[in-house]
Amino acid sequence: MAVEKGNTIKVEYTGSFENGEVFDASEKHGQPLEFKAGEGMVVPGFDKAVLGMELDEEKTVTLQPVDAYGMPDPKGIQKVPKNHFPIEAEEGMTVGVPLPNGQKIPATITKITDAEVTIDMNNPMAGKVLVFKIKVVSIE
Repeated sequence: MAVEKGNTIKVEYTGSFENGEVFDASEKHGQPLEFKAGEGMVVPGFDKAVLGMELDEEKTVTLQPVDAYGMPDPKGIQKVPKNHFPIEAEEGMTVGVPLPNGQKIPATITKITDAEVTIDMNNPMAGKVLVFKIKVVSIE
């Protein structure tokens, strides 16, 4: 049985950058990743890669940014007056930026000057080439 769009599947995976540095793995979570194939629950390239795979099949795929988290959007980088910043900020810190609907999105503080704090609301994986080793362990 091959994975088709709409199947609930479980995969074991290791995600790394081109240099081999691992950024995530199902092993870290203590269980396989479960999702509905072809329905946009994972990045597009990962979704496409599992379609047609057989039970216990393994493959390695390299995803360009367009098939993963996209490219960074310059509009996602904002400068906030330091006196409007509610906490003691440090470069590299992740903060929640409130949206008009009350939700918060994560942003990384990239620069701090005496007058302002620069935050980047882009996904930290944006612009990166990702390599996934995938093994299908369940197809429903």
